[in-house]
Amino acid sequence: MNPCEDDVVWRALERVTDPEIPVLNVVDLGIIAAVRIHGNHVEVDMTPTFAGCPALDVIREEIRQSVSEAMQHAVTVHVVYDPPWTSDRISEEGRRKLKAFGLSPPGPRCGSIPASLEKVACPFCESKDTRLDSIFGPTLCRSMHYCESCRQSFEHFKPV
Repeated sequence: MNPCEDDVVWRALERVTDPEIPVLNVVDLGIIAAVRIHGNHVEVDMTPTFAGCPALDVIREEIRQSVSEAMQHAVTVHVVYDPPWTSDRISEEGRRKLKAFGLSPPGPRCGSIPASLEKVACPFCESKDTRLDSIFGPTLCRSMHYCESCRQSFEHFKPV
């Protein structure tokens, strides 16, 4: 693989955003598992955040289109589940973008406190004087919380 071609592919991938969290691209989200370039063909392996992700087909097509336009090559996007995606794969830049968007980034996925009882930091004021309002947010990967300090409701990206 030519390093220059590799850079072009990764820049094209950075232009593809998650339709449910438009400030986060697929690279920062950590769903790109591998990229392979074979002559005039590019293969991209992506690992969805959840097996039943409703945005899966949209993301796959946007990846195919963005890389195809950038490289002028045929592109195949494979959905892979091994290794499974975890929230630990979100980049530091991605976590910063989530917080700026008003979405509390996930904490470590392993720990002694169940995620449903974890006191998560408010993305607006940083307070941990928060409470879980609903384990069910607008998508499978988010829950609803309330900050007692600044009185803001906010979503939390669940650790997986």
